[in-house]
Amino acid sequence: MASQGYPISGLLVLLGLLTNFITVSSSHESARFNRTSFPKGFIFGTAAAAYQYEGAAKEDGRGPSIWDTYTHEHPERITDGSSGDVANDQYHYYKKDVQIMKKMNLNAYRFSVSWSRVLPKGKLSGGMNREGIEYYNKLINRLLSKGIKPYVTMFHWDLPQALEDEYGGFLSPHIVDDFRDYAELLFKEFGDRVKHWITLNEPFSYSVGGYVGGLLAPGRCSAWLNLNCTGGNSGTEPYLVSHNELLSHAAAVEVYKKKYQAEQKGMIGITLVSNWFVPFSDAKKDQDAALRALDFMLGCLHYQPWLPTLAKNRQMKTEERKQSGSAILDYRLRGIITLRKFRCRDLILELDLQRSILVDLVAEFAIDYVSNFVVVDKCRWLVNEYDYLF
Repeated sequence: MASQGYPISGLLVLLGLLTNFITVSSSHESARFNRTSFPKGFIFGTAAAAYQYEGAAKEDGRGPSIWDTYTHEHPERITDGSSGDVANDQYHYYKKDVQIMKKMNLNAYRFSVSWSRVLPKGKLSGGMNREGIEYYNKLINRLLSKGIKPYVTMFHWDLPQALEDEYGGFLSPHIVDDFRDYAELLFKEFGDRVKHWITLNEPFSYSVGGYVGGLLAPGRCSAWLNLNCTGGNSGTEPYLVSHNELLSHAAAVEVYKKKYQAEQKGMIGITLVSNWFVPFSDAKKDQDAALRALDFMLGCLHYQPWLPTLAKNRQMKTEERKQSGSAILDYRLRGIITLRKFRCRDLILELDLQRSILVDLVAEFAIDYVSNFVVVDKCRWLVNEYDYLF
């Protein structure tokens, strides 16, 4: 069944790829680049995240998410100091948005559900928000009426603030049961029409952005980084969050396959993001560095190569390690964020270096842009002064 999902991996290439090609090509070349250039079954669509698009942050029973808290308490961390209170206001203008998609001749729309819009307290025991459910019903029905397939992401980083307050969100294994319940609610309410489910959007970005450098909600990092974070430990928390993300993903996949897939006939997967890494030289240590970099960015959220060592160092249970890798997927959406690769070389670090997931990586990178395969910039995530660039 996995092979059936391969065509949809093109969903996230979308207009970015088209724009990039057209920008660097002559008009004659651009004219020949159209839908017939792509394989049969290739799906053209667009994508959005609830907090970035919906708006209506305090309307119709929606509860706050960690991004509401983050943008309001730390506006200095947002380029223009704005928030998602209104955003693109898709909540009120979804009909016009869908009509634009139809005019663009798109096949699909990938959107995320705001967890706190359907479960304001983050869990079933806190009550379901029927008005939030109805909004997504209207959006899904509108898309289908225009021949556009809905691709639904369950979690695009906007964790209900109530769960962050109660037990620390994805830092706690308690998140697994609440995410399973949330996922099952979506299957029950929308599964008769939604046939493509995505459990998590870029779990790597969430764990690193939110728990290593504090640049994304909930804004956590180690005090020694001097980044004015809300607390945290850059050496342990990203691993714990990644682990609990995978356990949550596996729980959602399991309940779908056992209880809903046979009747609803849908597919479920995960969106992973990764750069590509190649050795800086033929030296074995640089080859190892490239593999290590790929393992940390992609492998750790695919087959978790670091888990045996991590379990020893962070005291994770063997059973949890098995569960995190147990989910069999129908497909994986791989987000093509930028057309670039990284050259990697080994970096010798002092033994007393402060701990971070990026220090554990122990590699340095130089960007290679795929368009011309020339190193045009140095982008070392780890440098001698231990500065961190994201």
